[in-house]
Amino acid sequence: MEKRATIKDVAEAAGVGVATVSRVLSGGSASPHTRERVLAVAAQLDYRPSALGRNLRQRRTGGMGLLVPDLTDTFYGQLAEGVLACARSTGEPVVVGSTGDDPEQESELIGMLLEQSVDRLIAVPTGDAETWAPAVRAGMTVVFADRLPARPAEEEQQDAVDDLMRLDGLSPAVRPRPPEAPSVLADDRAGIRTAVRYLRGLGHRRIAFLGGPGHDRRVAAFREAVGTPVDEELVVFATGSRDSAYAAASGLFQSRPDLTAVVAGGNVLGEAAVLAARELDLRVPRDVSLVMYDDVPWAELCSPPLTVIAQPGRDMGYRAAELVLRPGVRRPRTVVLPTELIIRGSCGPRR
Repeated sequence: MEKRATIKDVAEAAGVGVATVSRVLSGGSASPHTRERVLAVAAQLDYRPSALGRNLRQRRTGGMGLLVPDLTDTFYGQLAEGVLACARSTGEPVVVGSTGDDPEQESELIGMLLEQSVDRLIAVPTGDAETWAPAVRAGMTVVFADRLPARPAEEEQQDAVDDLMRLDGLSPAVRPRPPEAPSVLADDRAGIRTAVRYLRGLGHRRIAFLGGPGHDRRVAAFREAVGTPVDEELVVFATGSRDSAYAAASGLFQSRPDLTAVVAGGNVLGEAAVLAARELDLRVPRDVSLVMYDDVPWAELCSPPLTVIAQPGRDMGYRAAELVLRPGVRRPRTVVLPTELIIRGSCGPRR
C-alpha cells in the first residue's frame, strides 16, 4: 500500500514548518501566499486532514498526550508520574514527548499529535499563545501545567500602546483574545515571597535570582518580594541547558562577590549554583546562602542539605490529568497548588 501523506510531508514540500501547516489547515493566521502554497501542496499530496479537525471535534479518538521540556529533569519526571497514575486509573493511553524547551520542536510535536488524532493534551508550554492556537482551534482539549504560554512580543507592545491611548482619553480597538486553556500551577508568588522573607530575616540584603525558561511568574514574584529599586545585576537568566545554568551561576558569583544569598528558580539552576560555588571555593552557607525552587531527592544529600521551595509535582500532574479527562464538565480555569519552604542547612545568617 502507498504510504499516506502526513502533516510533516506537507510542511517539507511547502517549505514551511509543521506549526504553519497546522495553522492553515485549522483556519489560523497565515499570509495569503503561504496559505495558498500549503493548500496546494496538501491537495497535490492528497493529504486529508480529517484527523486534524473533524475527528477531534466529533469523537474521542487517540488518547492523551504529555509534553514536557526535559524528561531527565526530576521535577518533570514527578509531574509525568502523576499524569500516568491518573491515566492508568482510567485505562487511558498516554503519548509522551520532550520539547527541549524549543518552541519549534514543540510546534512540530503539536502537529504530529494532531495528525495522530490525540484529542487530549497536558503540556508544560515553551512557545507563546500563537503556538498553541492550532491545537485549541482544532478542538483538542489542552491543559497547561507548571507554567503558561509566553505572551507574543507584539501583543505586549500593543498592550503598551493601548495603555497610552487610555491615558490620552482614547478607546483602543477591541482585539480578539487568544484561545485559552485551563492550567494547574504552583503558588510561585507565595513560595518566592516566603523564601525572600526568610533570607531577609537572616540579615541578607543582596539577594540574587537565577532564572530560566518559563520562570516569568517566579521572576515577577522575586522582584515584588525584594521591592524597589531592584538591582538588575542580581537577576540572571540561563537557557534550559545545564551548561548555560552553570555559566550563569558562575558568572553571577564572579561578577557580584558582594551578594550574600541566591534563590535558584529550578533544580537544574540549583545544581549549577552548588557546583559553581564549589568550584569558586565559596562555602555554603558561610559565604553564600542558597534556596532552590523544587525539592528533589539529591537536595537532601548535599553538604549541607539545601533549603528548598517544595512544589507538588506529582499532584500537579495528577490534577492536570483529571482536568483533561473531564470533557463537558465545568472545569476551573486555573488550579493553584500550595508550595512549602523546607528549611535545611544551606542558609545561615549574614556575616
